[in-house]
Amino acid sequence: MKLSKRIALFVGGILILTLGISMTIKANIGTGAWDALNVGLSKKVGLTIGNWVFLSGVFLMFVNAYLLREKPRVLSLGTIFVIGMFVDFWMIIVLKDWAPVTPIWKLTTLLSGIAVISIGVAIYLLPKFPPGPMDILMLAIHQRFKVNLMAAKTIGELFGLILAFLIGGPIGVGTLIITFLIGPLVQLFFPVVERWLGEPTS
Repeated sequence: MKLSKRIALFVGGILILTLGISMTIKANIGTGAWDALNVGLSKKVGLTIGNWVFLSGVFLMFVNAYLLREKPRVLSLGTIFVIGMFVDFWMIIVLKDWAPVTPIWKLTTLLSGIAVISIGVAIYLLPKFPPGPMDILMLAIHQRFKVNLMAAKTIGELFGLILAFLIGGPIGVGTLIITFLIGPLVQLFFPVVERWLGEPTS
């Protein structure tokens, strides 16, 4: 796969991913654990949600380095910087004055956002650029504590959930829905995206 195509898929995937994240935040019935933390920090401390996406990524970079007993993977910050930048693009510019009102509309927005996130993740992983710190956390827990990837993902989400709860982030029924649906949907969409967008990278 040519570098130009890899970059286009990487940026395009993150643009789609962050639209989905923004939709789940706008639904206002609970976001993913780490998004809840970033929204809570934005409300309590200040700065934008995108700023906190990046700053929490920096924090996780050092957590991952400790768990893996290696130097911090600085390249992962490039990915999380782009994610934070696009979250602010959607939240501050595009979706600033939009929000679903009725319970059905909120649930529809949440479920649509989850599907959009899953498609975006599948696209942005395809070029195999350095993953973000939150993706590395799952691998770090897996290697350090010798648990399977599903357990490692759950532990990582619980860690984010505890932090979000302590800071007063938007935890709700949507949080549970996101936690249980994201993994299976990414697994569902990835082979489809791979077939549509080109050959797998080596």
